[in-house]
Amino acid sequence: MKTKIILMLLVVFFQYNTEAQTTGRKKKPTTEQLLDAKFEQARKDYNIPGMAIAIVKDGQVLLSKGYGVKNANKNEKVDDETLFAIASNSKAFTSAALAVLVDEGKIKWSDKVRTCLPYFELYDPYVSAEMTIRDLLTHRTGLATFSGDLIWYGTSHSREEVIRRAKYLQPVYGFREAYGYSNIMYLAAGEVIEKVSGKSWDSFIKEKFFTPLGMTNSNTSIRDFKSDGNIASPHNEVDGKNIPIEYVNWDNINAAGSINASVSELTQWMKLQLGKGTLNGTQYWTEQRSYEMWENVTSKPVSKWQRDNMPSRHFNGYGLGWDLMEYGGMKVISHGGGYDGMISKTVLVPEINLGFVILTNNINSLSSALTFDILDQYLGVRSSKDWTSFFLEMKKKDELDTKKAKQEAEEARVKNTKPSLKLEDYAGTYSSVMYGDIIVELDKVGDLKIDFKPTALFKGKLTHWHFDTFQLSWTTQMMLPEGSATFVLSADGKPLELRIVVDNPDFDFTELKLFKK
Repeated sequence: MKTKIILMLLVVFFQYNTEAQTTGRKKKPTTEQLLDAKFEQARKDYNIPGMAIAIVKDGQVLLSKGYGVKNANKNEKVDDETLFAIASNSKAFTSAALAVLVDEGKIKWSDKVRTCLPYFELYDPYVSAEMTIRDLLTHRTGLATFSGDLIWYGTSHSREEVIRRAKYLQPVYGFREAYGYSNIMYLAAGEVIEKVSGKSWDSFIKEKFFTPLGMTNSNTSIRDFKSDGNIASPHNEVDGKNIPIEYVNWDNINAAGSINASVSELTQWMKLQLGKGTLNGTQYWTEQRSYEMWENVTSKPVSKWQRDNMPSRHFNGYGLGWDLMEYGGMKVISHGGGYDGMISKTVLVPEINLGFVILTNNINSLSSALTFDILDQYLGVRSSKDWTSFFLEMKKKDELDTKKAKQEAEEARVKNTKPSLKLEDYAGTYSSVMYGDIIVELDKVGDLKIDFKPTALFKGKLTHWHFDTFQLSWTTQMMLPEGSATFVLSADGKPLELRIVVDNPDFDFTELKLFKK
């Protein structure tokens, strides 16, 4: 057997050398081969434990591969069947599910939400009554981006209860005036699917998409993970070291972001999207629905940074479950996903029948950087930038800025102050009508502890900072940085209100409006 293998290798070597001598040059590497080498190096440069990427073009899978490891503490390699949380990439599945119902004549995009969900209510009676299914999918409710995400994230609130509590959120724009990304509106869209079809969002997605597409390992809940499954672990990066963390259950926001999938199975999803609802002769939704989902409904400004660094980017917008932009003279349809310890990206360029997906298992900007490196290759965009290097430099600058901000906060701290009250006098229940109760109590060793009752993850310790402000340090493992908790006293010197600030891009703790019971 060894002799046969050696002879085969010699034949291949002889043929390759003969071809090289005849043509005078070696065979040029393909675009995918060049990108493949770049992907692995970029993963290392960005300190990402594991990653998987797939590229499809003209109906063919050109690349489907894993890089690195599933868990930083183990040596199990990522492959193209490894499951990752795809988070908000789930939204395109929700809009496609509604498109199926539109084709079946069971709904129209313009149907009022209250027709299906009578309990649906927002900040204004007119907005509540006029909100349509299209509005749920296009982030134009008037709410700020991520407004209300503390209602659902890691909480015990049911899906319906999350939607009901959204009525306490305050708008920052007029209705249909501007873009404000809303997970809760997608949750409501999922409940519309259940009301109209008689099937839960999870069952509908499995029946209409996962099963017929052969996405047999994909699921809509971490509860469906198998103990011996091929699953990537999410990670926190602490002082340059990747720390594996537990998955957080997202069942109560399902239609907005609870799907777990592999790049191998997502190639089928991308081919279906690029086929405008038809794959292998089977129509899932009509071509017209694809154009409607890819239509720019809510415009987003092109930032100065984008204008300066991407001259070919002339518009940004959002359709039904998809981000939209122009790049390299073509319409690019994409969506990102951010989960605890995981970042992902799906990109489609229908004009050249191109799609790719990037899944990673820590928080990083690499998926955005690689998006433009890949687009430049296939669209022929002439750029002076190596995007992975460019974004890496921005990452390093952001890290320095974060350290500087921390130093400035320390310098602004007023030294040698004392709390106005005894520590035990701050203890009690502080309640938010939107969120629920937060308990502050003094433990046996004399430390103030804080417990966000609806969210098991949110537990911490309060350490005096200055005056009646305390530093909030989390005692559970999560993605959030430290924050502050300030007690506002009444005229008679008793705790009246608790104001919590945690500087992060996802959750606005100032929305809680916590008052002492």
